[in-house]
Amino acid sequence: MKKLSFLVILFVLCSPYLLTAGTIDPNVSDQKYVEYGKYFDYVVSLCGQAGDGKNYCASAVVIKPKFILTAAHVVQGVVSGEITVDGKKYDVEYFIYPKEYEDKKFGHHDIAIGKLKDSVELKFYPPLYTHSDEVGKICCISGFGLTGTFNTGAVFSDHKRRAGSNIIDMVDKELLICSPSKSNNKTSLEFIIASGDSGGGLFIDGKLAGINSCVIADKTPKSDYLTESGHTRVSKYIDWIEKNTKE
Repeated sequence: MKKLSFLVILFVLCSPYLLTAGTIDPNVSDQKYVEYGKYFDYVVSLCGQAGDGKNYCASAVVIKPKFILTAAHVVQGVVSGEITVDGKKYDVEYFIYPKEYEDKKFGHHDIAIGKLKDSVELKFYPPLYTHSDEVGKICCISGFGLTGTFNTGAVFSDHKRRAGSNIIDMVDKELLICSPSKSNNKTSLEFIIASGDSGGGLFIDGKLAGINSCVIADKTPKSDYLTESGHTRVSKYIDWIEKNTKE
């Protein structure tokens, strides 16, 4: 486990056009990650205006026609938010996050609910993962953020959603931890998150098990071979989510 003192929050304060996702295995074609990302249409971009007047962009997961999950650090103090689904924009009416969340403690209680003004009609909304057996499970990860390889780290953006896979190494402070691997037991589309992926999802068996939160390293995190990614454990917040997303 890397030192938690070196964390990077993964939303981007930028033009709302600075989007893409995650760093990838340098030995695997990037197009495979792009193609796999097309299966995750419920992972969407989330952009808006922050409290300081700057634009922000991150990711979110549509879990019901009028509700999304994202990361609390993305939406704390924001003025507005909207998601984009198949080119159509949907305004967020409000955001809420756990009262325990503190912006100075990255990775702690980093989850938020967004209520949409209009319904998003999808063929599938991912159910929530309710078990506490995540360690050792193969997972899928998707979001909108910077991209690159594990050699270069996250270095550029091309406006495409990517998705990949990993194995959950451990749980630390209710974060699901993943890391890139060079060994033979790595997954076929090895992937970790990068800046802009905050609020996107980690999935186990088609269920939403984690919300992309932060990257962790002993030195400056670059989403490379020396970096781990942290994902807020959804099973910890099942009751809170269900209570606050009743249609």
